[in-house]
Amino acid sequence: MAEQRIRRLFELASLEYQKHPELSDRYVGLARLLGMRHRVRMPQVLKRRICKHCHRYLTPGKSSRVRLRGSYVAVTCLSCGKQMRYPY
Repeated sequence: MAEQRIRRLFELASLEYQKHPELSDRYVGLARLLGMRHRVRMPQVLKRRICKHCHRYLTPGKSSRVRLRGSYVAVTCLSCGKQMRYPY
């Protein structure tokens, strides 16, 4: 049940990002809190849509920069400047 709510909050965050980016950050924050409260792991696809440092909703090209470097994907958050790396 908690995972369904987390997925729904991410859907709302993606829909609202164009008009209200601060509201999408709030939805992502609520999804994180819900997952921690109920001890539910967030799906990996959704987890990569959150900055690990400032917890903002990441959209490639608008709030994050995505680059391929060697054997990993480098995602840079444009609000805090931190970089996350994921293998591919």
